[in-house]
This record gives sequence, C-alpha cells and structure tokens, in this order.
Amino acid sequence: MSETSTDPRHPNPRGDSDGDGESDVVITIRGLKNSFGDQVIHDGLDLDVRRGEILGVVGGSGTGKSVLMRSIIGLQTPDEGEIEVLGEDMIGRDELEAKNIRRRWGILFQNGALFSTLTVAENVEVPIREYFPYLKPPLLDEIASYKIAMSGLPADAGPKYPSELSGGMRKRAGLARALALDPELLFLDEPTAGLDPIGAAAFDELIENLQKRLELTVFLITHDLDTLWAICDRVAVLSDRKVVAVGTIEQLLALDHPWIQEYFNGPRGRAASAGLQKDHRGA
Repeated sequence: MSETSTDPRHPNPRGDSDGDGESDVVITIRGLKNSFGDQVIHDGLDLDVRRGEILGVVGGSGTGKSVLMRSIIGLQTPDEGEIEVLGEDMIGRDELEAKNIRRRWGILFQNGALFSTLTVAENVEVPIREYFPYLKPPLLDEIASYKIAMSGLPADAGPKYPSELSGGMRKRAGLARALALDPELLFLDEPTAGLDPIGAAAFDELIENLQKRLELTVFLITHDLDTLWAICDRVAVLSDRKVVAVGTIEQLLALDHPWIQEYFNGPRGRAASAGLQKDHRGA
C-alpha cells in the first residue's frame, strides 16, 4: 500500500479521524523528521491518535518507536515537523507552558524507571509534589496509596524500595506514578517486556480496565502480539522512516506490506490470533 493511498478500503497511514471531527484527535503529528548525525530515523512521519483509544505502535528494531514517543512528550527535539497534543503545539514551547501540558499525561518507561532511593509511595508522590508543593504529607500519602491500589499492587508495597520488588511489581509501581496526576493521556513503552505470559496478560487486563474506567487515551509501544490482539483498538506500523499504515489488525492483515505480513502472519502472530479466538470461544 502506498503511504499516500486514499483507497477507502485500506487503513489511512496517517490515522486521520475519517470525518469524526478534529476534536476526536488528541495527538497530531505532521512531517516529523528525527535524525542522529547522518542516521535519519523518521522522515515525513504523519500520525493521528484518537481520543479514548488504545493505539499500539509497532515496528522493527531501529524504526524509532521510542524516539517517536520521546518527540511527542518533549524529550526529543525533532529536526522538522509539527506535533500537537491535546490541542497544544508542542514545538518551541517555553518550559512553563510545556510543564502545564505535561501535567495532562502520564508515562511508564521501560522497566518502570523508578528512583531507586525512594520507596514506591515516594516515587508516586514525585509528580504530585512537583505540581502541588503545598499538599501536606497525610494527603500525599493517601493519594499515593490510592494510586498504588489502582495499579494492582498490595498496600504493603508502598513502603518498599524498587529493589525489593519483582519486575512485574516495579512496572505496576511505575504505572501508579504515571497515574498520579489523573492524566488524560497514558504513554506506555514496552509495558509487558520481560514478564511471563500470565503476568503480561494480567497487565494487559489492568491497562484495558483502567482505560475504560478513567477514559484514557493510551499510546502503547510494544512487541507483544498478544497485547496487540487483546487490547489495542488500532495499530500504527513504523517502517521506512514513516508510519506506513494505521488500522485494526484485521485491516492491516489485508495489506501486502512485507513487514506487516511477516509480523502478523508469522508463527507467533498466528499463535496470538488463535489464542485470542480460543479465549473468546471459552468466554
């Protein structure tokens, strides 16, 4: 499929709202270019993320999935392009303006990215203290306890340090911190990487339940085919320095792009699809 195809039978590579209205789009990216020296990672990348969806982002190694996320959240300054988040232009904002926008999203980095010298509760309180420095410790502790419970951790996880937690618990602690400010947007970078199948499925279920309960928009980078099949409303495919297609997995499977076919129709892709169909029959 051509990246500029307007054939209505195919997913729009840009991920436009297809007439649903601009208000339904919470992230808009146009003409994004990122490079490191002579290595060009993105060139002319376009993408729209719709309000209330779980968008999976996939691509081969080196396609710049994490670089794309870092560009959206302001940790990477692109060479060219436009990025709009929640109606706000993210390029060239001063720090105070950018900080006010960042308050509206939460981020779970790979492996949780917790501060090792702080307890789980203290980690959750970090963004709260940054934006609400006047809050007293009793209220901070209450909010942290609530977010820890929301992430599926036991109450006794709060006073523990990251080194005392399993890998799955550290990810949940990182998720609790990402939810600390009641975000509208949630960015997840490989949230199930390193988890066993049972732990990964439980984390997927947690994300899906939180998305529905809190009406979140979720930008989810993953290699996990089970996650894509189980909880993602649409999937954006990065290849050839661009987003080459966006759509449901069923729509993507109809495309003749070689990477998409190899990824979703390979042995692991077929196994993930069969597993989901089995779960549905047993429900």
